[in-house]
Amino acid sequence: MKKILLAGLVLAAGAVSAQTVTSLTASGASFPFPLYTEMFNTYATQTGVKVNYASKGSGGGQTDIKARNVDFAGSDAFVNDEGLKTYPGALLHIPMALGAVVPTYNIPGVTTQLRFTGQLLADIYLGDIKKWNDPAIVALNRGVKLPDLNIAPVYRSDGSGTTAIFVDFLSKASSEWASKVSKGPQNSVKWPVGTGGPQNAGVIGLVRQTPGSIGYTEVTYAKANKLLYGLVRNATGKFVDGGNLKEIAAASDAQSLPDDTRISITNSGIGYPISGFTWVLVYKDQKYNNRSKAQAKAVVDLFRWMLTDGQKIHEKLDYGQIDGSALVKAKKLVESINYGGEKL
Repeated sequence: MKKILLAGLVLAAGAVSAQTVTSLTASGASFPFPLYTEMFNTYATQTGVKVNYASKGSGGGQTDIKARNVDFAGSDAFVNDEGLKTYPGALLHIPMALGAVVPTYNIPGVTTQLRFTGQLLADIYLGDIKKWNDPAIVALNRGVKLPDLNIAPVYRSDGSGTTAIFVDFLSKASSEWASKVSKGPQNSVKWPVGTGGPQNAGVIGLVRQTPGSIGYTEVTYAKANKLLYGLVRNATGKFVDGGNLKEIAAASDAQSLPDDTRISITNSGIGYPISGFTWVLVYKDQKYNNRSKAQAKAVVDLFRWMLTDGQKIHEKLDYGQIDGSALVKAKKLVESINYGGEKL
């Protein structure tokens, strides 16, 4: 009889333990921060579990998850094969949204949505094009009165997935950029010209206060701050609006997604050409340090919600939903998360 009572007490204690997990910690990308803020507020209302997410850039999130200082991290840049070897456990990349990086600008007297190509943006950030009335810009924007004003490029000063998406696109559009600055996605580069600001908010602030400036940011930030942003030409020759969710989805659909979901979709052929996934980074085996199984289960429950009910939040904030094969693979990755081999 005592053994039965003792077993019952142990089960009860386990149930209470699972219920006492009321908060999770995370850090990383500012790219999805508006989306995550809304998602996590909704989740806290529905479940009582708060997610404390520090928006510090993808590089900061990667540093924190490597040190195991957070439950998970947000990143718009995937960790490459060599990088994965430096982590203390098997690291998963689970896509939670799609987004667009747009060129945003502050040109006195210009209220038109300008047209850009990847080559033009690369030439601006290389310092080869210095004036807004440069013939290359004028040729793409017939009928717009562009001033004889110096261009002031603005870039991310922190390690940034938004930067990784942007420079990956530039490297595909410009051989000069690829040879002189960067090839492929990189969280930070040595910028030839310009001024740096931290996170998407820092770039927006500099663009807003600097006449003649141009920067790059996730489209939600540009819209929320009522800043003009440009159309960008894709590989088919079409000038595309990064605020069009169908065009972001098209860029994703043009690529065959690997099972681990680590892929660049910039300049994919169709759709908006500066699009990208934003991932949560999490350890596959959650049994490390002093983590409890309840804490690990709380993380998995959050991810399940983010890929189901949470997806309903995306559209109103101009993020693309994870669907189709991407959703199937994302859910499979979530279900692979375990606690010392135990399914969660």
